[in-house]
Amino acid sequence: MSMHAADLWSFRGRLGRGAYAIWGILLFAVKYNIDRVVSGAVFERTWYPWFYLFGRGQSITDIEPRFLLTLLALSLPFIFVGIAMTLRRLNDAGWPRGLVLLFFVPFVNVLFFAVLCVQRSVLEETEKKGTRERWINRFASDRPWTAAGLGLLVTTIFGLLALLLSVQFFEQYAWGVFVGIPFVMGFSAATSLCLGGARGWGDCALAGIASVTLLAGMILAFAVEGVICIAMAAPIALALALLGSTVAWWLCRNRNEQSGGQVQAFSIGWLAVPLLLMTEARVPLDPPEYSVTTRCEINASPAAVWRHVISFGELPAPRESIFLAGIAYPVRARLEGRGPGAVRYCEFSTGAFVEPITIWEENRHLAFNVAKQPRPMREWSPYNQINPAHLDGFFRSQRGEFRLIELSDGKTLLEGTTWYRQNLAPQAYWRAWSDYLVHAIHRRVLEHIKRETESAVVSAVKDTSPVSSDKIVSYQRREAVLFQ
Repeated sequence: MSMHAADLWSFRGRLGRGAYAIWGILLFAVKYNIDRVVSGAVFERTWYPWFYLFGRGQSITDIEPRFLLTLLALSLPFIFVGIAMTLRRLNDAGWPRGLVLLFFVPFVNVLFFAVLCVQRSVLEETEKKGTRERWINRFASDRPWTAAGLGLLVTTIFGLLALLLSVQFFEQYAWGVFVGIPFVMGFSAATSLCLGGARGWGDCALAGIASVTLLAGMILAFAVEGVICIAMAAPIALALALLGSTVAWWLCRNRNEQSGGQVQAFSIGWLAVPLLLMTEARVPLDPPEYSVTTRCEINASPAAVWRHVISFGELPAPRESIFLAGIAYPVRARLEGRGPGAVRYCEFSTGAFVEPITIWEENRHLAFNVAKQPRPMREWSPYNQINPAHLDGFFRSQRGEFRLIELSDGKTLLEGTTWYRQNLAPQAYWRAWSDYLVHAIHRRVLEHIKRETESAVVSAVKDTSPVSSDKIVSYQRREAVLFQ
């Protein structure tokens, strides 16, 4: 093994696995210490090595722009060197240069680095090619569909074991579960299919999809998760499985005469995944606080709206598909006491939110903390009740508020805001789901308040004659007195 300074900037030639591993570890140490010093001395932030792998629980948009741009500027030379070394390592392994794109996929790039650190040079494999044929090649060539079926079964079992390790033992739903496992499963399933000879991309993609679909069925059958969570995770799991199967197809297409590279990647991937899951479980996460605001315009004054904000009657049965599927939905709200210190109970289909009032500005602003919250959903499952870990504490509502803004035409703009944290990663993916669900809950409450308020306005001016629009407008001007 020889190491040269030219390894760091040349895009041509080859780079052995030993030199690649040593350079990679050394450069990581240098990069980490630079980032650590700059973060602490300039921005007064703590920086840990695992931030590169799992992030800090924050999306890019939640990081201070100046800090983000500084880190990006410091990363540019290391990105250049990383690409150069990876391209030379791919040349040496006989793998397609386009796989360098995996350098930029979070979590997967760590698996990719681990595989390249142990993958033999194509020259080594060529020297050994004439000595003996690998037994796995002979078996796959003689029984291609048997080999593919066994590979799919082994892949699914490994995937289930890795999933159980993360969600049952570590109680962790993060990068390893939603990125690492699907990618390795897609790669493994497609690799098994290609051992008997190169296959088309469609066949490899189908094998990757089949692997995560079979895993989903096993998760449901063994009461690990319910239908709702499987459906929510399906888009990212299928996308990563397709990426993994595409990588396997690419390798097989370029090296259909040998299987050593794919088999080594299969083995290293399934060895690395549990190690990364264990590392991730011990990383202290600090999930960011997100907020969701939903607005509704009501044909009534703030005084009329206020009384239906602090408490409201029974909501009609939900018709939204997301609530019918099992997501918890609001049923009614009641108030004990008045002013700051009062307690609002917002009852959901799964239990009650206990909300101590912190701000009470009558007809303008109601704010509260969340002291207790029920489970976020009832899981659909063949079993009567299942208790996956994510139902307790992985979505935490922190606080909320209602703001009543008087409009010039006598109407009121009602704003409902919820602040929450979640311990699911990737944050950007699961935030999209969380924001959608919180908005759906907000809309159900705000539209009910709108119906109650406007109905009360009409009822208050109703007399023996038909209600006219003039009477309603006239009432809007004096309703504040009626609702005090």
